[in-house]
Amino acid sequence: MILDRLILNNFKNYREADVQFCGNVNCFVGNNGAGKTNLLDAVYYLSFCKSYFNPIDIQNILVGEDYFAIHGHYGDDMASCILRRGQGKQMRWNKKACKTLAEHIGRLPLVMVSPGDQSLITGGSEGRRKFVDGILSQTDHVYLDHLIQYTKALDQRNRLLKQMWEDRLWDEGMVSVWDEQLCRHGEPLLDARRRFIEDFLPLFAEYYHWIAGEGEPGSIEYVTDPRPLDQQIGESRQADKYSQYTNAGPHKDDLQFMLGGEMTVKRFGSQGQQKSFALALKLAQFQYLENHCGQKPILLLDDIFDKLDMERVRQLIALVGSDRFGQVFLTDTQPGRVQAIFDTLPNLDHKIFTVANGALTPNC
Repeated sequence: MILDRLILNNFKNYREADVQFCGNVNCFVGNNGAGKTNLLDAVYYLSFCKSYFNPIDIQNILVGEDYFAIHGHYGDDMASCILRRGQGKQMRWNKKACKTLAEHIGRLPLVMVSPGDQSLITGGSEGRRKFVDGILSQTDHVYLDHLIQYTKALDQRNRLLKQMWEDRLWDEGMVSVWDEQLCRHGEPLLDARRRFIEDFLPLFAEYYHWIAGEGEPGSIEYVTDPRPLDQQIGESRQADKYSQYTNAGPHKDDLQFMLGGEMTVKRFGSQGQQKSFALALKLAQFQYLENHCGQKPILLLDDIFDKLDMERVRQLIALVGSDRFGQVFLTDTQPGRVQAIFDTLPNLDHKIFTVANGALTPNC
């Protein structure tokens, strides 16, 4: 899937923008704060119906305006995301409104690589679960539906636990109703995540070796309670009663990233190893999505020069610009640095855009 044209109205710092891209590598260069990352975020919106960087949609409307609109032309198809103050958000495909946002997820597979990815290694388990859920939601709508229903049931159960604590009234029957919903939708999540790790690990290992070179091999372990889900939930019910929170289930799972099979990257990995691990996760995500969606995802690379030395960046751009990958968008603050890399890759189709004050100009 190739994004040929992007049209913005009142999105972040762009009042109006209408730009056409090449099918290979597109670069946005300019000073910090010029709006380079905002362009990547607009492309991300068209795939996920939300921002990668700011979960509060209304804050992405240009100051003083009442709406934003993002339109993307993908060959003969068109995706639009429109948000109006007080009216909510609407996703359209070929000018027809999607009944739900979930209906659109997976239609335009995409992978974002950003400086914040290192939090996958150093941050809490929620970010790692979201990483897995984000991949599976693009490739398996049954999984996405179970995830939505599980999240709703979990929220309702936690609300009930809190209310019963405040009322000093414990109702075993009411809790059991939500226990059944958690098991109904949670078991498919656990099964899909286990299969995902089996498929994902070889892809990750290949990219980690390419990035990190010789040294300790990287691996991933899925950390989950091995007991049946109904047993987990049943045996934690007493603890739930006093904590006013559901203490067992897929929402407690985690990924553990290892070096050499013994040391955790979070605790023992150097900053360079952590960056390499995070980048390998994202490149493996690309490969997994292609394998399961039947098309190459769009790849967004935000400020990758902060992650790697110049030679490794050159190798990375050569890799993602090859037939192995599809369309790529990247940002950088130094035009000369980007151009110097493309000078060493004369056969790589690319476009460079200068971004300044909410406007972008293609470099001839």
